[in-house]
Amino acid sequence: MTEEQLLNKEGNIRISNDVVATVAGLAALETPGIAAMSGGLSEGWAKRLSGKNVQTGVTVEVGQVETAIDLRVIVMYGMPIQEVCRQLQLNVRESVQNMTGLDVVEVNVKVEGVAFKDEELEDLQRVK
Repeated sequence: MTEEQLLNKEGNIRISNDVVATVAGLAALETPGIAAMSGGLSEGWAKRLSGKNVQTGVTVEVGQVETAIDLRVIVMYGMPIQEVCRQLQLNVRESVQNMTGLDVVEVNVKVEGVAFKDEELEDLQRVK
């Protein structure tokens, strides 16, 4: 019997896109150098959120045994972007694989901005 046949005999387990997006978003926000997730461009300004809606800036595709994740982030000014993004990819991959058992085939990162000061982040979080 293959692994797939064993799972079907016992029943199916399905993990929703929202669950994977939440796990990925929390792992992203815990990564040093990541200031916030980006909600995309709206009326010429990037909506940047952190904490309340951890799925903002996260897009996932979940299959039966694997997933692909796209992240849109804001990086803190002065941090080496390449290193922060590599660590982000590792953190998200490890968290999603450990919590869901899904094989993470790719973690794509798009840096949409740079945060300059903590006060600036607080202002952006208030504007929702």
